[in-house]
Amino acid sequence: MPDPGPSPLQSVLPSRPVLPFGTAAPVAEAPAVHPPEPAGPAHSAAALERVLRGPSGLGTVSLHWTRTEETPAAAETPAAAEPPAPAASRPIPGLYHHPVPEPDPVRVAELSRRIKAWAVDEVQAFPPEWEDQFDGFSVSRYMVACHPDAPTVDHLMLAARLMVAENVVDDSYCEDGATPPDVGGRLLLAHTALDPVHTTQEYQPAWEESLSSDAARRSYRSAMAYFTQLATPAQSDRYRHDMSRLHMGYLAEAAWDATEYVPEVWEYLAMRQFNNFRPCPTITDTVGGYELPAELHALPAMQRVIALAGNATTLANDLYSYMKELKSPGKHLNLPVVIAEKEGLSDKEAYLKAVEVHNDLMHEFEAEAAALAAACPDPRVARFLKGVAAWVDGNHYWHASNTYRYTLPDFW
Repeated sequence: MPDPGPSPLQSVLPSRPVLPFGTAAPVAEAPAVHPPEPAGPAHSAAALERVLRGPSGLGTVSLHWTRTEETPAAAETPAAAEPPAPAASRPIPGLYHHPVPEPDPVRVAELSRRIKAWAVDEVQAFPPEWEDQFDGFSVSRYMVACHPDAPTVDHLMLAARLMVAENVVDDSYCEDGATPPDVGGRLLLAHTALDPVHTTQEYQPAWEESLSSDAARRSYRSAMAYFTQLATPAQSDRYRHDMSRLHMGYLAEAAWDATEYVPEVWEYLAMRQFNNFRPCPTITDTVGGYELPAELHALPAMQRVIALAGNATTLANDLYSYMKELKSPGKHLNLPVVIAEKEGLSDKEAYLKAVEVHNDLMHEFEAEAAALAAACPDPRVARFLKGVAAWVDGNHYWHASNTYRYTLPDFW
């Protein structure tokens, strides 16, 4: 799709946001965690600001932006849609993050209505007994927080469908008790709903029929069909590539689970670079209604920024889901568990060290993004980096505010 030009988004990071815990009265705000000054050429927070404020017309104060204050068109939301209440938030103490304003409640309500209708009526993504889990996932609040520059709810639906489909696959194939022994074959066949099979006329009908055989394939097929309607061929292929990475990570984790292998910390981090959130920020331009050209997206520096963003946000998931996974059947590998076992630390020590690993990756992500924006002053690069940073911040917001899914350990 053609680049519509610079984003009109203007935002300012709140200087001292109040972050209540749970539903109780507001508590004292945790001390702010500040990144170290980037060294060498990455001494570029100011350079990044100049790039974003100049040719892209973005007016920012840092690498992190918040959602637009523009009200979505009235036609997007029926009068019957009731805005949800603001979410409570409980960030992990000491975890480096950037607070964001509460996502637009009108968009959240409308997206919630649409995504549930799609999941229930179009693809039967989950059985009736999973309805409370679907509602508790709060995918609409998640996507509105992560994509503040989405021009319409239709664009937000692109991300919401793919997010739901990815979680259906994960829950059905990888998280429902023990990993099934045929997970490799199931993942490969599910992937063909994203990356079509090209075979003979004799066998093509059987493959096409298989795409309706389970919730995972139905969800993938439908979500991808909608995505390709608004995405360019290059954006669609980029997403398929990142989903291949994700599925390879699933297979590595499944193999370790089957053999009861606990990887070294560096091995676990390598696996998490593949089994991670990367497909989500990589589509930020599609959801934003523009395209970062393939030659800019493929730059090694851009690939490093995207990888760091995916790695940091995935480790945030490890930390927020720690208690949830402890209560689940079997042994779930996450960074605190692996650090505790491989480095001989207590559960608390390992968890706090995992917080440090996350923070180091976040600082590296910011420094590398600033350096790239300064070295490549193309407004499309600046806009895409903005979108990735907004996704990182929105992802943290969702984890910290989703008290239905997540509770924190008593380590402080």
